Amino acid sequence: MSPAIPLLLAIGLGLAGWLVARARAWTFKRSAPEGRIAALPSYHAWYAALWIVVPLILWFLIWNGISGQLVLSSVLASPEAQSLPEFGLRRDSILIEARNIAEGNAGLSMNDEAVALAEPFRQAMQRYDLIGLIVGLLIGGAGAAWAFLRLKPDFAARTKVERLVLAALLIASLVAILTTFGILVTLVYETILFFGKVSPIDFLFGTQWNPDPMSTGSVDGDRYGAIPLFWGTLFIGAIIAMIVAIPLGMMSAIYLTQYAPAKMRAWVKPALEILAGVPTVVYGYFAALTIAPAIRDIAVTLGASNPSSESALAAGLVMGVMIIPFVSSMADDSIAAVPQAMRDGSLAMGATTNETIRRVLVPAALPGIVGGVMLAISRAIGETMIVVMAASTAANLSANPLESMTTVTVQIVALLTGEGSFDHPATLAAFALGFVLFMVTLALNFIALRVVKRFREAYE
Repeated sequence: MSPAIPLLLAIGLGLAGWLVARARAWTFKRSAPEGRIAALPSYHAWYAALWIVVPLILWFLIWNGISGQLVLSSVLASPEAQSLPEFGLRRDSILIEARNIAEGNAGLSMNDEAVALAEPFRQAMQRYDLIGLIVGLLIGGAGAAWAFLRLKPDFAARTKVERLVLAALLIASLVAILTTFGILVTLVYETILFFGKVSPIDFLFGTQWNPDPMSTGSVDGDRYGAIPLFWGTLFIGAIIAMIVAIPLGMMSAIYLTQYAPAKMRAWVKPALEILAGVPTVVYGYFAALTIAPAIRDIAVTLGASNPSSESALAAGLVMGVMIIPFVSSMADDSIAAVPQAMRDGSLAMGATTNETIRRVLVPAALPGIVGGVMLAISRAIGETMIVVMAASTAANLSANPLESMTTVTVQIVALLTGEGSFDHPATLAAFALGFVLFMVTLALNFIALRVVKRFREAYE
């Protein structure tokens, strides 16, 4: 069944219920003393429409999940399916092709066995589609009957509708929380499987990262030391990139809020924020083709021996430029939000503009600035494309910014897109890396919240 059919059916029935309930409420209003009823006619209409639409959509979602299995069971019970293999890839491919033929989506090449199964598929789908529609109509009718029986002049329809809307808002707010919880459960489960094969001590404190997705037999824990990955992530994303992004972002925010003329601010700020919309692959090209060769040439000029064309410095510099709009925009908004009375009071006390910025505006805006910096660090830690193109995938444990390095996210992508099986330690290692990265990011957010709370208390 096309998804449009149940959607149009729900909308049509809901609209009909809305109109009928509203007309019924107007009859209550006309016959009531002084024309007063417990709720406006529109709330009666929405109450009836919600009782029709919501159960109907829920039914079709449930039916869409179970009807496929019912259709398949019906087809497998047909005489045409008796010649199918017991199991295996060929059996699955025949069934998929038969379904495509029945739905009219088949290509030019058709298997004879699939063609024979197409008619049972078509009949089963029509039968269960009809069952789903009939049951859906019954559910919609039951919802309409329930709603219309409750519509009376003294019925508090507004309260009921607002409760339903409140429940919808609650569910919407829980979606993000439940999704985060589901991600965490998945990471924890796969991480536990990984630590069942590789010691956590070898993983967290080992200095050699060289997993082999094609290896069989016993697992060599010495190949899964993640320290070089954590160091590469910290060095590129939280040190080099922040050295570039924080000073430049802060200085641009201070200039735009305190010194720039209004016309210049109107042009410069949007132009700066355009940087945030540039795809990361463009930054990657810029880093790989322009910045990395330039850094290598400068290193050769300064006497460095065999500098790499892929370096942590190139990736960090370009990543820092990419992050400047995050720091600048948050700092700009926070400084601009400081009450004008604080600035005027400082200037009235004889402080210079420079002193007012350093001792009044920046401390007062620090919660927003810290929030912007933490957002920038999270953005840098999760960046992958620039690191792949400018810093390579080599896991080196070095403090030399001219050497190639890699980060956790790059290795996660490499491990999950390889040819290893899903239960191989090399694949499971990606989840362990993700779990550690998740915990580090969570810890950074807690620290940021503590800092924000402390300074907010000081200035409120």
